Amino acid sequence: MIELTKDPILGVRFSKVGKIYHFKAEQSVSAKVRDSVVVETTRGSQIGEVVQIIDAPEKAPDGGWKSVVRLATPRDLLLRQLWQLRELDVVEACKKRVSELRIHNLKVVAAEYSFDGARLTVLYSTEAEEKVDLKSLRQDMQRQFSPTAVELRQIGPRDVAKIIGGMGACGLETRCCSQFLTDFSSISIRMAKEQGISLTPTEITGMCGRLRCCLIYEYATYEEARKGLPKRNKLILTPAGEGKVVDVSPLAGTIRVDIPEVGVREISREELYAFLQSQGSQPGSVENKARDPEIFSGSTDHGQVDQHDQSRQRKPFHEQRPGGRSGKRKR
Repeated sequence: MIELTKDPILGVRFSKVGKIYHFKAEQSVSAKVRDSVVVETTRGSQIGEVVQIIDAPEKAPDGGWKSVVRLATPRDLLLRQLWQLRELDVVEACKKRVSELRIHNLKVVAAEYSFDGARLTVLYSTEAEEKVDLKSLRQDMQRQFSPTAVELRQIGPRDVAKIIGGMGACGLETRCCSQFLTDFSSISIRMAKEQGISLTPTEITGMCGRLRCCLIYEYATYEEARKGLPKRNKLILTPAGEGKVVDVSPLAGTIRVDIPEVGVREISREELYAFLQSQGSQPGSVENKARDPEIFSGSTDHGQVDQHDQSRQRKPFHEQRPGGRSGKRKR
């Protein structure tokens, strides 16, 4: 059953380019977009900016909505600024203690105080495969910054790049993650292959050492444009004869086919479809290639096939011997 609430839900952001979290605004709290509010989070009391108001939310999360405590006062905002000025000193003190304890492969990235100074979170990253023992470091930081409650929290390389900022690998003055990305999407090597991007590590790797976030920007467009087009290294029938697909241009809707008797020819999607229909065949696609083996046969790889893969490519349908892959092996 969908749980409805009469109180509006506020979308609150705690940093300029950060994720939006939702809180329930009581009737006594009258907040508008761009107002600063005090909310209670798992990391203590925090001040955030209202960026959206949802008047009729459909369903509450597990455990219900957390409430907005109140509108932030000028004193609250000044208090937050005073604690923020101390965060750089915390980072330097923590780095010094890490060096004294000889903790290797640990990078202290930033420190965050709650707006009232009751909680302190030290953000760090590590490349070590095994778990790093930080018990002594946390105890030392707790003694040094008491009575504030100190917490050490590990973050990933993309979060590190987002916090540090700087120029992007593509040359942009500000990295996408620091400029407008509020959340990180799952990126795979297939996205680069689908768009025909070079798989050279320097071409697809960001400053964080992970696959670039921008690989997903146009992926859906390329995926949609590729529907109905054969992949590279396929053997297909064309108006000029049978040939091998050597290149695919999804956005232009064309393919380049190497035909032994003719050479390399560029054929549009419409031209290929018209020819196949005149031959009494249905245009093949990625989804129905198994039902149309004469049109789309060969390797199923998305990218360029290497030398080892070329030896395993399937022959044209009319050259396959009886008892091929589907037949039994001879003893």
